Formats: sequence, structure tokens, C-alpha cells
Amino acid sequence: MSLSRHINAEDVIQNCKEHPFRKHAQQEGRQTLHQSWSRDEDAARVSKYTIPQEGIPSKAAYQLLHDETALDGNPLLNLASFVHTWMPEEADKLIMENMNKNQVDLDEYPAATIIHNRCISMLADLWKAPKDGKAIGTSTAGSSEAIMLGGLAMKKRWQEARKAAGKDYFHPNIVFGSNAQVALEKFARYWDVEARLVPVNASTNYVMNPHDALPFIDENTIGVMVILGSTYTGHFENVGLMSDLLDELQEKTGLDVPIHVDGASGGFIAPFAYPDLKWAFDVKRVVSINTSGHKFGLVYAGLGWILWRDESYLHKDLVFELHYLGSVEYSFTLNFSKPAAPIIVQMFNFLNLGFEGYRRIAIKDLRNARMLSRALDATYFTVLSNIHKPSERGQRELPQTENTDEPEFYERGLPVVSFRLSDKFQSEYPHVEQSWIQSMLRTKGWIVPNYNAPQGEADTQILRVVVRETLSEDLIERLIVDILEITEGLMDATATSMLLKAQTVHQPDKEHGRPDPGNFGDAAKEDSAGQSGFARQC
Repeated sequence: MSLSRHINAEDVIQNCKEHPFRKHAQQEGRQTLHQSWSRDEDAARVSKYTIPQEGIPSKAAYQLLHDETALDGNPLLNLASFVHTWMPEEADKLIMENMNKNQVDLDEYPAATIIHNRCISMLADLWKAPKDGKAIGTSTAGSSEAIMLGGLAMKKRWQEARKAAGKDYFHPNIVFGSNAQVALEKFARYWDVEARLVPVNASTNYVMNPHDALPFIDENTIGVMVILGSTYTGHFENVGLMSDLLDELQEKTGLDVPIHVDGASGGFIAPFAYPDLKWAFDVKRVVSINTSGHKFGLVYAGLGWILWRDESYLHKDLVFELHYLGSVEYSFTLNFSKPAAPIIVQMFNFLNLGFEGYRRIAIKDLRNARMLSRALDATYFTVLSNIHKPSERGQRELPQTENTDEPEFYERGLPVVSFRLSDKFQSEYPHVEQSWIQSMLRTKGWIVPNYNAPQGEADTQILRVVVRETLSEDLIERLIVDILEITEGLMDATATSMLLKAQTVHQPDKEHGRPDPGNFGDAAKEDSAGQSGFARQC
């Protein structure tokens, strides 16, 4: 008899539970155990995948979920995520006081509405909206919703112009780099817009070169999305240069192509760390900007923002007039109901930190990211992000100054460190797979992703650390030690198998709830091209 190649753990568990003697023992136990010690007995009568017929006590439900979520990683050590994970006690208190308020109920919660509008005003000022214009914006569930709205506004304006000219308006396209985060590709696919991905490579720092974007633009282009802070390496794409090239294109061809800036992370870094950089509404061709309050806006997950430089760029087809909540209200979001609490604590941050507080945090994050970059660059790795490299100004002034923290002395970007094993290391230790470092760091609590570079450099694997406000210099030092210890341990081929025994990680996405690729048409076919970024189809 051959051994089974796979054991269904759920079947084994159920068979163990359903043993007659076991059942009898459990029933007896339930009658005698004190409620405080009845956790397993409560769990035994609760279905995992269907709503239970009868509930269990609230304390038992809490304890079951509290214990199960202990399997999650520590948010403090989750260096894969851009999402902020800590706020002061007073902010937590505000969240608890306002968590039952629905932001869309304007009449019922007028103070929350006023706070929302003040946030829009502050962001418009921060992003240098024209003083004589009428900037307009809204909060969203995150940058993904905001990008949908920004793209839809450009599509509607393009369609209106094409209709007025008596031209085809059924084949819109949008241009952005192949390093784009999945939300940009989602917009194109969900709203029937052709996505024209500009290839990137190491020579362009894995981001879109504006010169390379021009051949992808034609009369059907609704706009160009420029990314202020690539999720792969943290590099900023050049908004000013893209605008200048589009100005030249308009002079030659008459094509008037707008820019939407994806500032999901950079929208809360660039104004504070690089105040002289032109990327926002001070670039005339920029018509809309999105950002995530829950990233470097320093709010918990669930808050994004989008602003248009003027009301005229928010097409009237996207605005709905509502009459059934007690007053006339105007809505131009995809979500309707949304919590007021994240918006209120965004205002808390604006008031508590001010411009200088946000700048201080951005400078600290960048300083810690530079320390990590230098340590990795000096050992077994090649660092692909550039924030530790002196800028032209830095090359001139750093030797003569003691203020080495000034971000403008270095290449601009997010506080992100992307790195890979150096060519020398890979040639000397060909048995070492870079993904092992990710797995071994997980056993020490660190969550550091290892993934393929964007389309155009997909054969390059990248490890990435997002240096958020919660990642202190002390933790950076500990991370450096752990990375070096793990890497040196993997050098010994004979020890590799022993080390990798510790790499097992609980992966709930491989269990119940993961989409079956077979349900998605041709997606079940073999993907011979391999991964080309975060946005690979299921």
C-alpha cells in the first residue's frame, strides 16, 4: 500500500472529536467544569465555517478569538507593511468615543463633517492648491478607492471632450509604470480602461522614466499616473519632468493629457522632508492627488484622501445629490457609509504634530532607513533604494556641515530599504536562496517580504523593509544583527537544512478562504511568465 501524499488536517481533527468515547468524555466534562475553565467545551460546539445555531457566552467568544489572533504577526515587527500601527492614548480615546458615528450622516454629526472639511482644507494647503481656485476633495476607505475616483474623473472628462468633438470615446487608455501598485491596475481593469504599462529596469531605479512614457500616449490617453513613492523601492517618479514633457507634447500635437499623482505614501513624506520639491498642485498639469492617512499620515488602517485642484476637474457625473438623510447632501465616493473616527484622529495628528512634528518624524524615519541601508550595503547585500546616497547638494555640503540629518542632502524617496544578496555573495554561495532569509527572519518575529521586481526586471528578487515611525533606532540595530546572523548561518551548506527546519510559518491564506484559481477561467493555466509584480492575476 502506498503512503498518502496529503493528509487533510480538518478530517483528522473531526475524526478525533467524533470518537464515541471522546464524545462521552467531553459531555461529562461540560457538566462539571467551571465556566472560567470551559474554553474548549465552548469551542467544541461552535462551527468554524457556518453561523452556529446557538451562540456561546460573550466572554468565551472573546477568548476564542483573542487566542486565535495570537497566531498573527506582531504589527510592530511587520516591516512589509506601509500601514501605521500605533497612535497616542488620546487618539485611541477619541476613536472609542466616535467609533459609532457614520461620517455620511451630515445632519446628525455636524462636528464630524466640519472636521472632515477642515482636513481637506489643510491638505489642499499642504499640497499647494491654487489660492484663487476651489480645491475639492473627500476622505475614502484608502488610496485604492481614491485612485478609482481620480481615474474615473479623468475618464469622464476625456469622454466628454471626445463626444463634443464627435470622436470615438469607447477606447480610453491610461499610462503608468509597470512598478505600479495593484490599485492602479485594478482601476484600469474594473473600469474598462486599457492599462499601458511603461517598462522599468535597474537603470531607471525600477520606476517610470517620463521620457519612456511618451510613446505610450495618444489621443485616447485619459491621463498619466505618476507614483510619488514606489512600493518596490521607495523611489519618487519625476512629476515635474513628466509635466514638462506633456507640455511639449501638447505644443506639437494638441493633446492635453493630465496627471494624477499617486501619493499613497509620498503625499505625507514629500511635503515635510522635501518642501522644495515640485510634485503637487504647484505643477499645473497635476489635476488630482491621492494619499493614505493610514500610512505616513500616521492613522490606523481605513483612511485615504483624494483632492482635485479645482471643482472643474471633478466631473458632474460623479456627484450624486442625496435627499433621504434629513438634508440635501452631495456624494462622490464609491463607499457610502464610513466611520468618522479615522477622520477625527487624522485631525488629532494635524493638531498634535503640526508641520514640524510631521517633519521631525519623516526625518527620523529617513535617518533610520539610511542606517539600515549603509549596514546592508557594507556587508553581503546590494541596496536598490537610494535614500542613503548623497544628492548633488549633499556631495557639496555634507563635508562642511554637522547637520547630516537634512533629507535634501540625500536622494529623495520614501523611508524604504530594498535590497538583495550581492552578486559576489551569490557567486560564492550559490546554494543560498534569498527567500530563506525572509523565512528565517519570520522565526525571529520579523516580517520582511521577498518578492520579484516589476515587469522588466522580474528575475530580480528584492527584500524590503518599510521604516515606519514605530521602528526605532534600537530595533533597526537588532534587525541588522539578525539579518547578518541569518545570512552567515546560511553560508554553511551543511547547516542549511537544519536552519530551514525552523522556517515553518502559519499561512492562513493557504487554508480556508483562499480563492480557488480554478474558478477564474483561464487563470488556472500555467503562468509561464512568472510573477511580474504585486498585480499578477489569480
